[in-house]
Amino acid sequence: MHVRALGSSGLQVSPICLGTMTFGTPVGEAESIRLVHAAIDLGINFIDTANVYEGYARYLGSPGGVAEEITGKALRGCRQRVILATKVGAPVGPGPQDRGLSAVHILRELDRSLQRLQTDVIDLYIVHWPDKLVPLEVALAAIDTAIRQGKVRYFGASNHAAWQLCEMLWLAERRQLARVVSSQIPFSLLRRDLQNELRFCAEHDIAVTPYQALQGGLLTGKYRRGQKPPSDSRAVEKPDWIWPQDDALFDRLEAIAALAAETGVPMSQYALAWTLAQPAMCSLIVGVKSMAQLLDAVNATQVAVPPDHLARLDTICPQPWRQPDPIRG
Repeated sequence: MHVRALGSSGLQVSPICLGTMTFGTPVGEAESIRLVHAAIDLGINFIDTANVYEGYARYLGSPGGVAEEITGKALRGCRQRVILATKVGAPVGPGPQDRGLSAVHILRELDRSLQRLQTDVIDLYIVHWPDKLVPLEVALAAIDTAIRQGKVRYFGASNHAAWQLCEMLWLAERRQLARVVSSQIPFSLLRRDLQNELRFCAEHDIAVTPYQALQGGLLTGKYRRGQKPPSDSRAVEKPDWIWPQDDALFDRLEAIAALAAETGVPMSQYALAWTLAQPAMCSLIVGVKSMAQLLDAVNATQVAVPPDHLARLDTICPQPWRQPDPIRG
């Protein structure tokens, strides 16, 4: 599998990153470990987790840790073969220090993540969400401390807009702090809200590693108009984690499926291939529940969306508003 540069870090990662949000439930420990080992054997060298992930048992403020523990067990004996990412900031309890980007929370949770993951260093430590109560400079200083301690190699941001990434770059230069190298955002053919921000990331060497590239399974082709969703689908297992299915959505899904059929590939591979072709895209975080889904994601890296499809896709799934350019057109 060809690798791509993870921003300015110098790291080279596979274009598919194994996501672990479903580890625990519905994917049990034994199957999760099997999937991790299979992913590595297939050439995936990038694994993404978070201190709050615990499968479908997760709720706002739940203690988390389950996915990290399983990932740590899976990587025994093969830790050096992967680039390991985890996150900090989301609530892990009811207390005021159980969330956010204060130095207390970041450095405490980092040590807990290291213990659960059974490693002495996190390759990519990601701030999970912005924290409106903590100055960004404070959070970056805490992460810089962790890097200087040798507990973290690089850091990224998740769910941050381009203007917030810009502030991170400015603070890094002004205060001589570590530089952000990646941006993890929700992005798919169906969700292009941040399309225009990709150019900023490309120009400043920030790797985009999106999640929800299959939009919770909607872009896999398993959902059909007038039919009940499969029993093992997200819509049945965790309905609040997926968009409502209405006629307008099915109109778009059917149009995308028709283009995928023209290309001769499954809709899921077509959707992933389109996302990989967008500016600044580095590696797509894909969560899987089976070996078949894992193979499908890997095969998507060999798919190319025909150039003449791009304008048609823009009609089906319009790009967000962009400032007009009366000078250059």
